Amino acid sequence: MLRHTYEGQDCNLARTLEVVGERWTLLIVRSALLGTKRFDAFLEHLDIARNVLTKRLTRLVEHGIMERVPYQDRPVRYEYRLTPSGRDLTRAVVALMQWGDRNLPQEGGPPRRADHIGCDGTVHVELRCSDCGREVRDEEVEVRRVR
Repeated sequence: MLRHTYEGQDCNLARTLEVVGERWTLLIVRSALLGTKRFDAFLEHLDIARNVLTKRLTRLVEHGIMERVPYQDRPVRYEYRLTPSGRDLTRAVVALMQWGDRNLPQEGGPPRRADHIGCDGTVHVELRCSDCGREVRDEEVEVRRVR
């Protein structure tokens, strides 16, 4: 049986999954990247239970991935906006979309695409070496323990 948390594991991926690894979390981030900001809009776009959405948004705010910003005074209502930390998940979301397009293709092609604002070119996530600057293929990568 799988544990519900990754506590006690000395792993940067496990630590990240503690925050964004739950089923709905990245879909909420994806919706925010698509421009969704209000609670009811998340409910509508995701078909998620109200209590689950409340918990996930609260957790995203607690971890600095989203911020609650009031947009109405009476009654007070909030929008949920991605912080710079949340926008930094763009690469992860696009990489997962690309993986799905390659390995779980749909008839009719992908339902979404990541485009470069300004020129409308398609954006691709790639691996690049910090020393030589060369693009690195998947089979050229070795994950190593460094401590």
